[in-house]
Amino acid sequence: MAIQWFPGHMAKARREVSEKMKYVDIVFELVDARLPLSSRNPMLDQIIQQKPRIVLLNKADLADPQQTKLWQEYFKKQGHAALAINAQKNKGVKGLIPTAKEVLKGKRARDAARGLKPRAIRAMVLGIPNVGKSTLMNRLVGKKIAQTGNKPGVTKGQQWLRHGTELELLDTPGILWPKFEDEEIGKKLALTGAIKDQLLHLDDLAIYGLDFFARYYPGRIQERYHLTEEQEQGLAPEILMDITAKRGFRDDYARGSELVVFEIRDGRLGRYTLDRCEEMGQVMNE
Repeated sequence: MAIQWFPGHMAKARREVSEKMKYVDIVFELVDARLPLSSRNPMLDQIIQQKPRIVLLNKADLADPQQTKLWQEYFKKQGHAALAINAQKNKGVKGLIPTAKEVLKGKRARDAARGLKPRAIRAMVLGIPNVGKSTLMNRLVGKKIAQTGNKPGVTKGQQWLRHGTELELLDTPGILWPKFEDEEIGKKLALTGAIKDQLLHLDDLAIYGLDFFARYYPGRIQERYHLTEEQEQGLAPEILMDITAKRGFRDDYARGSELVVFEIRDGRLGRYTLDRCEEMGQVMNE
């Protein structure tokens, strides 16, 4: 399954981001805490280059807290500050400016030595669609300025937003890479809502999600859908059939699939992390 999705406004956004990178001091890179690696656009490293960055693991309230701590350590080993936040509930967001000041401490000291007056930190917010950029912007500026939505591609333009006298933010549209060669990454992104549902079959997505939960969080499916232990231990397609029947959908597996996918996204099956640190030992030890 090779997913291709690179709308024109995303190609334009990539060019604009590259052009405006020189105007910012630091990049706030938002990732989904449920998939900290899979929700990173590999093109961003090329765009950002050596610019300082803070990796923000957003939607941390939906992610496995133990996994989130491990991923924060991973990013720190890569030389990036990393914060776990929940922009929707404004948790962890207050730590962003102090962290940015710490990251830029050397640059600000050099500027002062050159006789430059201190000014607000200029930052760019980057991330793939639907990872929570607009929500973060609204939290930082204290009022609803950035447009928000629960589907990819809501933010279409670019705008500067000010947070008091300490921070100026450049909001940008989400940027997806042209093609997902890795089928696993495509499914992970789709399951969390980063890719439009029309690009995938929801039954395949539901089966992927059920298989994941049965493997890493045993008992969750059984508890949520009132299945037996034996049913939960069956193959994912059989579990989907059992859930569909249990909810009274008869043989409407499309409806059952939609239910499962949206309940996983909403955290109805509990907190989870799709990118597993224990399976990425080689990556973690880089």
